[in-house]
Amino acid sequence: MMRPVGLWRLWRRPGTSGSAGCRKVASVAPPPGSTLPRALNIFDRDLKRKQKNWAARQPEPMKFDYLKEEVGSRIADRVYDIARDFPLALDIGSGRGYIAQHLNKETVGKFFQTDIAENALKNSLETDIPSVSVLADEEFLPFRENTFDLVVSSLSLHWVNDLPRALEQDTDEIQVNYPGMFELMEDLQGMGESNCSWNRKALLHRDTMLAAAAVYREMYRNEDGSVPATYQIYHMIGWKYHDSQARPAERGSATVSFGELGKLNNLMSQGKKSQ
Repeated sequence: MMRPVGLWRLWRRPGTSGSAGCRKVASVAPPPGSTLPRALNIFDRDLKRKQKNWAARQPEPMKFDYLKEEVGSRIADRVYDIARDFPLALDIGSGRGYIAQHLNKETVGKFFQTDIAENALKNSLETDIPSVSVLADEEFLPFRENTFDLVVSSLSLHWVNDLPRALEQDTDEIQVNYPGMFELMEDLQGMGESNCSWNRKALLHRDTMLAAAAVYREMYRNEDGSVPATYQIYHMIGWKYHDSQARPAERGSATVSFGELGKLNNLMSQGKKSQ
């Protein structure tokens, strides 16, 4: 599991001062109302589409982009770590293009960006990579197998009904400090990340909300009075094999056993002495 980055970044809302407006961060669509013919049907995908479209229509959607910007940058860094280029790439649940803006055309030749929300695609961020926007639900992707050389996804698959149960490796955590619980909820709404599970409560009473905010502050308050929220990020990148990459050796072709690896340092030091 990766540890939070020690570098802190500060976002301040326009027209605010002090801690009241600060967020600190450590480093083809199916018809409306359709559901999946599977055992798991936890999330209302039509509601999620409406939430993301509403968020993308706001006058300043970028003021809620701080988390998606950060994660998009981290995923791009992981792509750069792969020693090859990718002629054709796919971003599943791209939103406004938070990954593509951090990549270049020398690494990715062409980018297909798909999202369930048409307003997010219309307001895509600038990139020098030739891009194609495709309105598509993550659960109903309109592409043939073996089409893309690279597939990425950022902060989208947690609302998909059909995911494997175990997604517990290559994990990252980002902690954001908020003035209070209500600011956290406001930002989640602004991100288009409000709850869309079928069993959600349509309305919470004011007294319940105030009590929850008080308990949250009492249990988790920082020294400066803010309250933390931890986002757990699952990074997944898939890419297709290319001739420029070394092939793995055939099974059984090793000339050194794992049991001898512990002697490697001794063998190297003996070799240096003999020179």
